[in-house]
Amino acid sequence: MEAFVNGIKLHYVDEGTGFPMIVLHGLGLDVHSMESVIHSFSTDFRVIAIDARGHGLSDKPAEYSLSDHVRDVIAVMDFLKLDKVYLVGGSMGSYIAQGVAIAAPERVEKLVLVTPKSNGRTSSMARLFSEHAEELEVMDTPAKLQHLSRYMFHNLSLVGAWMQHVQEGGTRLTEEQNAASNRALEGFDFRPDYGRITAETLIISGKYDGLNPPEWGREIADAIKGARFVEFLHSGHAPHVEEPERFVETVRSFLLAPPDQS
Repeated sequence: MEAFVNGIKLHYVDEGTGFPMIVLHGLGLDVHSMESVIHSFSTDFRVIAIDARGHGLSDKPAEYSLSDHVRDVIAVMDFLKLDKVYLVGGSMGSYIAQGVAIAAPERVEKLVLVTPKSNGRTSSMARLFSEHAEELEVMDTPAKLQHLSRYMFHNLSLVGAWMQHVQEGGTRLTEEQNAASNRALEGFDFRPDYGRITAETLIISGKYDGLNPPEWGREIADAIKGARFVEFLHSGHAPHVEEPERFVETVRSFLLAPPDQS
């Protein structure tokens, strides 16, 4: 499906019925990477997964920002006439989700941030590339990503199968498009604005995540009133892939629980 908002075309999938749940993917990926999440939750909710601008089947401007991503999600909510949503974002998707919950707090009922961070001068991937530049010097891009997996994930066999599935079914970005997607994540800081978030919030981090380590998730949980933090002990940067059953159970229980009256 397509929504024409903010001067561009955004691709999205819309599955299931019930309270609307918007799912936001990570950097360089697309809705295909969240396929298991979409299918698992569409039995209880109306799941809308959006290809972020610059990704998947959505339009790919030469330059854009994290603020553009945030405005796009709010515009899709308007397009679909969704007054309130549950918002679930992983990695880059968690940054976008934080921005939406800050910009339009009255429209986010519950917020799930998976492997998030509160701020960044660069994308986490760009930082990891820089930190391991000497190791990566003679490698091509696929080899670099495979090498860095050991710093990002815990269950490499599960993640490897997932990444192959994503590559086979998703949309690959050019080097220029990848560079633009990384630049969009430069120089953001949500810390001064966490007081604006009113949504009940769940934060999930993976113990072995070298991209956005658990202490960064705890920092956010400490800053958002009433937020709950869960550390997955057998995951890195992809808890929904590395511990899928626990992920679905944890998120579903949080979303289906009665509203917190405290």
